Amino acid sequence: MHKRRLFLVATSLALVSLVSGRPVRAQRTAKPELLGRHWVAITGKPLAATAGALTFARGGNAVDAACAMLAATCTMWDTLGWGGETQALVYDPRTSRVIGINALGVAPSGATPELFQGKGLRYPPAYGPLAAVTPGTPGGLITMLAEYGRLSLKEVLEPAIQMADGYPIEAQRARSIEAEKHRLAQWPYSKSVFLVHPGEAREAPATGEVFVQADLAATLRKLVEAEQETLQSGKGRREALQAAYDRFYRGDIAEELVRGTREQGGLLTREDLARWTVKLEEPVHTRYKDLDVYKLTVWTQGPALLQALNILENLDLQAMGYNSARYIHTLYQVMNLAFADRDFYYGDPAFPPEEPVEGLLSRDYARQRFDQIRWDRNDPDVQPGDPYPFQGGENPFRSFLERWHTVPGPETGLPAHDRAAEVMPYAEAFRAGTTSVVAADAEGWVVSMTPSGAWVPAVVAGPTGVGLSQRMQSFVLDEAENPYNVLVPGKRPRVTLTPSLALKDGRPHLAFAVQGGDTQDQNLLQFFLNVVEFGMNVQEAAEAANITSHQMRSSFGSHESRPGHLTLTRSTPPWVRRELRARGYDLELETINSGPINAILFDREHGTLRGGSAIHGEDYGIAW
Repeated sequence: MHKRRLFLVATSLALVSLVSGRPVRAQRTAKPELLGRHWVAITGKPLAATAGALTFARGGNAVDAACAMLAATCTMWDTLGWGGETQALVYDPRTSRVIGINALGVAPSGATPELFQGKGLRYPPAYGPLAAVTPGTPGGLITMLAEYGRLSLKEVLEPAIQMADGYPIEAQRARSIEAEKHRLAQWPYSKSVFLVHPGEAREAPATGEVFVQADLAATLRKLVEAEQETLQSGKGRREALQAAYDRFYRGDIAEELVRGTREQGGLLTREDLARWTVKLEEPVHTRYKDLDVYKLTVWTQGPALLQALNILENLDLQAMGYNSARYIHTLYQVMNLAFADRDFYYGDPAFPPEEPVEGLLSRDYARQRFDQIRWDRNDPDVQPGDPYPFQGGENPFRSFLERWHTVPGPETGLPAHDRAAEVMPYAEAFRAGTTSVVAADAEGWVVSMTPSGAWVPAVVAGPTGVGLSQRMQSFVLDEAENPYNVLVPGKRPRVTLTPSLALKDGRPHLAFAVQGGDTQDQNLLQFFLNVVEFGMNVQEAAEAANITSHQMRSSFGSHESRPGHLTLTRSTPPWVRRELRARGYDLELETINSGPINAILFDREHGTLRGGSAIHGEDYGIAW
């Protein structure tokens, strides 16, 4: 009888939570919420979080700590490497402004649609030297330090250099190297770096084995050497950091990187590296309830989250109940609308045609998109809208829109064996990983970052130890698919990488980021709603059950779309599953369905910082 009473009480509490939309406050989280007065540092690996903590202990601010964590995660190949790309939002308390950091590489001068179409490819390849854009992370890191940090490059890179000299490799990375050893063996410098036991049954390093990257350590020391020599000559900090930047992009490191890339069939030139620059940008934002939410602009997928919030403000989400069938259906349909616009209208703003950003983020346009929602069942072919009238213009690509469908058209005339050899499998591609870095301090400095690229299996560029990005695959070659994201030499591909910041009354309130390819803004939207609509703390929200729509076109591999495919956690009640199937969804169940979400919330009431880090990976945080 006692057990039955406990069961009924627990069931009643669960039903109250579901109906009211509010979580049961007594629920436990697998990880504790991080609480600090002075700073919080969270990223994709425990050792990298320690690098952030060490940097704070040196007297660095949140930018210094974020850069130290970025350097450490790159050195650990935490689904990224040193030749990848970095995207960040920085809140500067001196000016009370949010700044966008665009350190995404560009297509090499020899990269054209004709080149890849001539190889029988519908999209640029996912692997190998032809997949590389110019490295962006070294420049992004140095620029952030110069503009917003206070420590030297030597101090910030010290943990990463120690790790390059040798650190005990973790199981996740050791497994991925072994799984990719046949691909890595194609590229001589990658083989030398990663396959440390050549000819043995297991060629990758073992878990806990000290993994040494002598070439990378030498490259990082060259950057520090350039900085220190400039300081010793009597010049200032900014000039010293510029000297390190120039050595990577215009000096002996650039020379060796280009030689090592072209030796293996890549396209990068010295001119490509020398011309590339980091961009400091004005981010875009929208207001939801009493929060101003900031994202990088349309060279990322970030504005899709803002579009979704603009549509959702027309609804009472709490009344639907957290993760009820109605709530899940609503999120799925709203995300389909926002991501259909992403798939057609987003691209590099530095190249024509000009993206209709004003129209896309218009409240009136959001209301029109809201009116297009089908409430009874899934719409498998949601089309991009037409935002041009909402900014006083006329759509120049109406003919493309009329022929556009959720699922890309047939790949005509392309040799199947070439396509299969060059693209990532769908499941791997859609969730293609990165890492995230969030840091904040009591002064008010905040960083939200999603660096990526050059993940294993990466082509290592000669004896630099630097792995190359694979971001070229996110371009399209046919303008009918997306006229704003067609491959052009010198252009940045539209990426999935999407840090987030929210301000309240003009002051930092919430920094949040996640890894996971096309799932990123899906995860971040749900996390944000968990906090704002359903009252969860950041740890509860980071661990909460997510859904994933597969209806948008993947940004990787063969850019596949799976309309109506919906991933749920196994904890989803059977009556919710039944109702979703009745609405036309093809359900897939997983134990955990989210990339690792990392977040920091400013608790103004108590003057503290509260951090959350999901249990879905090896992400880790430290606070003080």
